[in-house]
Amino acid sequence: MSTVIGVSGDGFQAYDVVIGRDLLPDLAARIAAMGPGRTVIVTDETVAGLHGPAVLAALKAAGVHARLLTVPPGEASKSFAELERVIDRLLAFGLDRRDRIVALGGGVVGDLAGLAAALYMRGIDFVQVPTTLLAQVDSSVGGKTAIDTPRGKNLVGAFHQPRLVVADIDLLATLPPRQLRSGWAEVLKHGLICDAAFLDWLAGEGAGGATGDAAALIRAVVRSVEIKSAIVGEDQKEVGRRALLNLGHTFGHALEAELGFDEAILTHGEAVALGCALAFRFSAARGLCSGADAERVEAVTAAAGLPTRLEQAGVFGSDRLMDRMAGDKKAEGGRLTLVLARAIGDAFVDRAVDRATLAAFLKTEGAS
Repeated sequence: MSTVIGVSGDGFQAYDVVIGRDLLPDLAARIAAMGPGRTVIVTDETVAGLHGPAVLAALKAAGVHARLLTVPPGEASKSFAELERVIDRLLAFGLDRRDRIVALGGGVVGDLAGLAAALYMRGIDFVQVPTTLLAQVDSSVGGKTAIDTPRGKNLVGAFHQPRLVVADIDLLATLPPRQLRSGWAEVLKHGLICDAAFLDWLAGEGAGGATGDAAALIRAVVRSVEIKSAIVGEDQKEVGRRALLNLGHTFGHALEAELGFDEAILTHGEAVALGCALAFRFSAARGLCSGADAERVEAVTAAAGLPTRLEQAGVFGSDRLMDRMAGDKKAEGGRLTLVLARAIGDAFVDRAVDRATLAAFLKTEGAS
């Protein structure tokens, strides 16, 4: 049994997000229904070993001609060099505009393969098959594709919506516990943005999802995708409400960049979790939300095994973090932009954050 959530809005073709278990036959049938074009599955070397044969077998059984294209695992693959290599292989395979790419993997693969699909022949179809919880609830939906540069994360990219997203919960069974918790951070984020009741469920009955309970994971993924698809449908290009989905990300991206995107130290989801805790404490410090709300966010996040304090990630300079945040792609006209909160479930975008106030806050948080 699967749940299908439609994503639609102005400026892009509507598509389905299919969520459930044992979905490879459904994936194969849906790709076959797209037409006779060839399919290239872009995946990383780790995921290729875990899931590549099963996906290829399912597509072959449905009559789909498919082949694998692998990239190294890890954030370092979101680079100009790897993007160029992927596009060169697509050219060598002779793909044309009738053909398609399947992104089989986590957020790195989805971002890289999606950007390659956006650029190749000025845009070809691609399908997202996310294999991490973080990708299932966040990066696979909404059409954001990007690579990193030494100056920051996701600074070069394009909006290119997928034709289909298939989120098979069974694929999460091979995730290391730390990666599952990392994805849980993005699930918590959706409750913090606009659904306090969802956060209550995640902190109580649904908490088992953070450690792999399949039923809780399905409900968590479904609700997260419902929230994200509604926001994306209103605001594809992030000129308004979609910016709320960046709760915790401006802080988190700055921390990741300072650490050289070293996921052995801090995963993206951990950075987002820490960023959300910082955003609520900063909101409380400015009198925007209650201290009790900030304390609850910290408690729920910590209970899921996620970091909430700077010292858990390393030693940081406040000036360096400020410079990173000023260079974030969400900054406008040299002004700092942060997603802050009036309460749990009531986030808003502040596009004119005072630098001195933020710098002072970071020092109270332990930045030098």
